[in-house]
Amino acid sequence: MENYKILVQNQKSFFRTNKTKDIGFRLDALQKLRNAIKKCEKELMDALKADLNKSEFDAYSTEIGFVLEEIRFTIRNIMKWVKPEKVKTPLTHIGSKSFLYSEPYGVVLIVAPWNYPFQLAIAPLIGAIAAGNCAIIKPSELTPRTSEILERLVEEIFPKEYISVVLGGVEESQSLLNEEVDYIFFTGSVVVGKIIMEAAAKNLTPVTLELGGKSPCIIHKDANLKVAAKRIAWGKFTNSGQTCIAPDYLYVHQNIKAEFLHHLKDAIRELYGENPLDNPNYTRIVSEKHFNRLQSFLNNGEILLGGKSNPKTLVIEPTVLGNISWEDSVMKDEIFGPILPVLEYDVLAHVIDGIHRHPNPLALYLFSENNNVQQEVVNSIPFGGGCINDTVYHFVSPYLPFGGVGSSGMGAYHGKGSFDTFSHKKSILKQTTLFDIPFRYPNTKNGLKKIKYFLK
Repeated sequence: MENYKILVQNQKSFFRTNKTKDIGFRLDALQKLRNAIKKCEKELMDALKADLNKSEFDAYSTEIGFVLEEIRFTIRNIMKWVKPEKVKTPLTHIGSKSFLYSEPYGVVLIVAPWNYPFQLAIAPLIGAIAAGNCAIIKPSELTPRTSEILERLVEEIFPKEYISVVLGGVEESQSLLNEEVDYIFFTGSVVVGKIIMEAAAKNLTPVTLELGGKSPCIIHKDANLKVAAKRIAWGKFTNSGQTCIAPDYLYVHQNIKAEFLHHLKDAIRELYGENPLDNPNYTRIVSEKHFNRLQSFLNNGEILLGGKSNPKTLVIEPTVLGNISWEDSVMKDEIFGPILPVLEYDVLAHVIDGIHRHPNPLALYLFSENNNVQQEVVNSIPFGGGCINDTVYHFVSPYLPFGGVGSSGMGAYHGKGSFDTFSHKKSILKQTTLFDIPFRYPNTKNGLKKIKYFLK
């Protein structure tokens, strides 16, 4: 394994020059990044096509356009974010003022996944730059073309002591984790997230873990079924289901199950055609290993829709499974593919209890027109974030910090959430010297009586 000690030391030395803390430097870096992305837009689209067979529409909307909008939003708001925040001061501190200063951590390690290989590397980087950090990006080896372009893009606009990209596989990741960086931002599986956290614990390094889990989607009996079906089909089968916040399984009320499945079949046909395996813009599974894992799930329950696959092109068509229980293998872990199991229910309490019996999901989706039902679900189930009467769309709002809870992750980002994640909030009390407060000193007459009066 290569030793990255010198790279980390060089970045720490550069950070100590305080150049990255200068607001003009940060704005310039963000603008350079934005210009470079726009310049190599076609190359990025070609790389995403080669790695995952992403269409130009998907590549731009879910990767390139997403980060360009995130940069634009950050540039527009950064001047407000960097200002020290004045907060209230208690009466016991009369004569003083209190502030919160946003201070960068230093050298940030960003470990990115393969499912959105450009977006999930650059989006955290935007926050790291905005907060004033240096950064090392470790992109996925499973999407080599995109990772190579990411490396070249960064090398052309930033010195390595400021921003650097490290290519490679598991060994390179492990080697980087052995170094004493100041913050780790990881997006990926729960299993690897535990490894990241264990490595971080050795140096007490703070972490953000964007993990996953089985995100439920509840379709209540009063839902607008046609709208629900199309939004679920889009949220589930975009990127061939390889999205950490995709609906992992459905809970459908038994009274409307048949009608809903009819609309879902129509929605899938509308979005992906009569034969998705022949659709040139349908995303493929990232590797043979992942394809074989997904293929094994097709033996669970019964196939209600889809079910065909092509091992040569690593494509599995949108598939819906019925007659499924929590004992089936497809319900044991996050699916991360275009397979959608359907459970049915008659009482909402059974849904809430079923979800509670399993790890906290990263996302939750509910389709219902009833405000009481909406509030019951939102208030009864812990989850990272989600939507009512939609899927996935909360992820793209810069005003909604995105992250998990419990086994689905810790920490959040996007918009100001990214700036806050990569900033330590330093508390500062600015005290007057025009007078002093005598009762805090132990030699004050009736000091205990006075201190009890103020601290009651």
